Amino acid sequence: MCVDETARAALESRADGVPAAELAAQFLEFRRWTGSDPLLLVAEAAAAATGQGFLHGIKPAVERFRDAFVATGRIASFSDLAALEREDDDLVAALGARRKRDVCCDIAAVLADSPAEDDLAALIDWAETADHYRHESDPIGSIAGVGPGTFQYLRQLAGVDTPRPDPTLEKLLSAVDDDCESSPIDTATARRTIASCEWLAVASGYRPLEIDRIAWWRATEPAEREAVLEAARP
Repeated sequence: MCVDETARAALESRADGVPAAELAAQFLEFRRWTGSDPLLLVAEAAAAATGQGFLHGIKPAVERFRDAFVATGRIASFSDLAALEREDDDLVAALGARRKRDVCCDIAAVLADSPAEDDLAALIDWAETADHYRHESDPIGSIAGVGPGTFQYLRQLAGVDTPRPDPTLEKLLSAVDDDCESSPIDTATARRTIASCEWLAVASGYRPLEIDRIAWWRATEPAEREAVLEAARP
């Protein structure tokens, strides 16, 4: 059996019972709790920048942001968000850590300069053309606090079929690699993790985002998994 076939079989055995296509489609088609609101999508990526979990960190922060700024009409565009003072009381109460506030406003400032017709188009245009292998030279990737994980998460939230380099993906890729006599899989760096996922996608026929979701599913306890899926529903 060639390495591609072995890798495909190794992934398929771990994908058994995982609704990978549906989990990926929720991102690709904006069928998550934030819908296609570009302000909330950016806020979610920013809220994730310090590594907090979804249930008790990310979602509550974005809900506070939505209630304080979007629902009230205080901000209606990336330009409005970029203009916020970083020490604004409502922003501090919503997002907390300075790093998350900076990331949120700085991303908005970059996207506000886009020639796209509206803010969602600006976010999608950036996400579809951004190069994850050169993220440090990207106007958003070069923002302090935006590492490869945040960079890729924002692209996923914007509907791009791409993986997020994190410990769950590294664990899945390493497990597939262990099943192969030899493979090009390498998780030593974020870039190599992404490249390994992309290779596995070609070898297996799964989308990169589907592999990302399989990794999350396999690494998450069933009770927490169900709670996250319920919380992320529109």
